Amino acid sequence: MLSSLFKLASWPRIPAAPPELPECPGSGSLRATMILPDPAAEASPPLGRRERMVLAAIAAALALLLFGLRGGLQPQAPLEQLARRSPELPLALASGRPTIVEFYADWCEACRSMAPAMAALESEHRGELNVVLLNVDNPRWSPEIDRYAVNGIPQLELFDRGGHAIGRSLGARSRPELASIMTALIEETPLPLLAGVGSLSPLTGGEAQGTGQTTPAQAGPRSHS
Repeated sequence: MLSSLFKLASWPRIPAAPPELPECPGSGSLRATMILPDPAAEASPPLGRRERMVLAAIAAALALLLFGLRGGLQPQAPLEQLARRSPELPLALASGRPTIVEFYADWCEACRSMAPAMAALESEHRGELNVVLLNVDNPRWSPEIDRYAVNGIPQLELFDRGGHAIGRSLGARSRPELASIMTALIEETPLPLLAGVGSLSPLTGGEAQGTGQTTPAQAGPRSHS
């Protein structure tokens, strides 16, 4: 009898079953439920008309700033402005207005230094006088470069209302000098007495419309940059 009791005491004990948990209402078993926020409940209210206008203005300002930083808002240099609005040479010489033809190059420092004065005076006398720019680096103007013996820039060829070559200016000019040259062309008076400015002799055979080879009656500097 005692041996039987000792055997029973040595048997492994079976753990008691855990107590049953109460079930959730409407569910057969206990489940963990994650409560997600309702997107509709947390959505921001729609932007009003004023807010949309403010955002659009900010976006436009940022776009302009970016455009400016990339160089898009940089104004054109006076030399580029003159070149862009320069009329075609044949049209200018046939317009019935006096014409100044400037031979120039983008790399020419003297041309660039003279450009602001030339651009300002061209604007002042627009409708009275033509300013034509010919780039010596453009092969298109090789005949004109040979015709007018261009071996230094800036060089100005001066034409009367009939398109006849009447004078030449060699080297950079100040604004007062350019103004005096333009006034002489418009008023059909003798060219000013300036170093490097010469009238063209009618005996040199300069043809109408400035198509003939001409030489200055007065010698001027032949090398300039």
